[in-house]
Amino acid sequence: MTLTPPTGSLIPADAPFSAEQEAWLAGFLAGVAAAGRRDAAAGDAPTATIDVLFGTQTGNAEFLADEVAAGARARGMAGKVAALDSVTPDQLATMSHVVVITSTYGEGELPDNAGLFWEALQSDTAPRLEELRYAVLGLGDRGYDDFCQAAKLIDTRLEQLGAARLQDRIDCDVDFEEPAAAWTATVLDRLAAETGAGSGTGAGSAAGPTGTGGTTGTASGPTRSAWNKRNPYPSRLTANRLLTSPDSAKEVRHYEFDLGDSGITYGAGDALAVVAENDDRLVTELLAHLGTTGDEEAEGRPLTELLRTAREIRTPSKDLIADLVERSPASELAAVVAHGDRSDLESWLWGRDILDLLRDAGDAAPGWAELLPFLRPLQPRQYSISSSPLAHPGSVHLTVASVRYATAQRGYGGVASTYLADRVGEDASVGLFVQPNAAFSVPADDDAPMVMIGPGTGVAPFRGFLHERAARGAGGRNWLFYGDQHRATDFVYQDELTDLRDRGVLTELDLAFSRDQAEKIYVQTRMRERSRELYAWLEEGAHVYVCGDASRMAKDVETALLDVVAEQRGRGGDDAAEYLADLRRAKRYVRDVY
Repeated sequence: MTLTPPTGSLIPADAPFSAEQEAWLAGFLAGVAAAGRRDAAAGDAPTATIDVLFGTQTGNAEFLADEVAAGARARGMAGKVAALDSVTPDQLATMSHVVVITSTYGEGELPDNAGLFWEALQSDTAPRLEELRYAVLGLGDRGYDDFCQAAKLIDTRLEQLGAARLQDRIDCDVDFEEPAAAWTATVLDRLAAETGAGSGTGAGSAAGPTGTGGTTGTASGPTRSAWNKRNPYPSRLTANRLLTSPDSAKEVRHYEFDLGDSGITYGAGDALAVVAENDDRLVTELLAHLGTTGDEEAEGRPLTELLRTAREIRTPSKDLIADLVERSPASELAAVVAHGDRSDLESWLWGRDILDLLRDAGDAAPGWAELLPFLRPLQPRQYSISSSPLAHPGSVHLTVASVRYATAQRGYGGVASTYLADRVGEDASVGLFVQPNAAFSVPADDDAPMVMIGPGTGVAPFRGFLHERAARGAGGRNWLFYGDQHRATDFVYQDELTDLRDRGVLTELDLAFSRDQAEKIYVQTRMRERSRELYAWLEEGAHVYVCGDASRMAKDVETALLDVVAEQRGRGGDDAAEYLADLRRAKRYVRDVY
């Protein structure tokens, strides 16, 4: 074998070596040079690893976690991001610096991808964490009694286990961007000082949180669309059609929006946020009750415009409720609050809006200037996307139930659902932006089986899933559990689902129309009826998705899943619970619930 020196060798051409000697020497010198490069690179290596752990239901906490990690890398530290459920307490004990970002779900509960972590962390066997430095950021809505409860629980428990706070917890309301960015900048500066990391571009740069709603990210960090809550895309509404029968007790509509040249991308399973406006009729009634025309200037614009486009005038804030009770202690509201029962208050408030509460307070109610500080910002409404970008390029679809009800005194309507149904003409513009939800997406493995459980408008993302799989030519089997009240009036997308079944895309379709027979039948009823087949799919690697109402349906479906597993395995409830926990850890049991 003839050896030749590498191209670009540093050995002079007239050196007195044989070909074999020259080749060996060239290889030796190359090794020395590589070692030098490794040593030089080590000098610039991150001085510490910052573990950023998130719990999220809609994706906001995950995006903030990515931004914190990017900001850490910009400052010369290593930033690692992981869902809370992917970390055990023993693994947590090996970490030096941790930032936890979590939202709160349901009634003060941890999000779906953080529940297992919390169960383990609060157990008696959780290890001590004296070597850990941590900081916690919570995302929530002050309109709920359990505001940021998940973050509060984790923050307290970490302290109980001996960990030391790097920075006090911050609890962010729905407008979280700016306070989260400021808190993150402080935390990153402290981390850099503690770990001896070099200063980088810093938070607020392209590599860190901006809080401005603009596009952010670097090659190693996250990227978010320029279209967002502060800068929604003015999309053209191209379709608005009724899906339920006119005889139905419900009104479910299908909407399509043109994405034009926006550059907006989305995935099946993501959510779409709609920037809605309040009903002009409600604004007029509220202004009349306040004794004003609405021409007064408020925050740099006419009061009428402010109430229509920027303030929540349907759902009263906790602060407004407290103020009205203080102003009018003899009111009906004050009497309910005095009982101290939260469920009684929730029942009394259900269906009532701010105008109702002002009328209940009588002459003691505040005037418009006193009322404004108690009116929260009008927030975009999020809906599960019901289309696939592969099957519906250039557009995005929603499936929305219009909220309408009436009392003897007046009629009521949901803010966004009636805005889309009644107040946006076809081809008119609607402000919108995409809210990514990476956890709730079609399996990456096209051959993996997929079980979808979505009654009512919970079917929305699964319409997108099925169209996505059809467009990808995926070979995996697909099973949908769907239902509503009556088949004749409430079977939305019946023709599409039937066609998908006939084409072999939808392998199994189990329907549950609750009021078509004397005994009510729900999707969980069908799940139990097909217990053996459903468990077989799970054993064959099926991914399970649930979408819909969190308070009842999602809990009933989970109970049914536990029953199915317990019955088929025959090992009791604890084993079934651990089986389901394993599915969660593997990201094979995920939910999009509201």
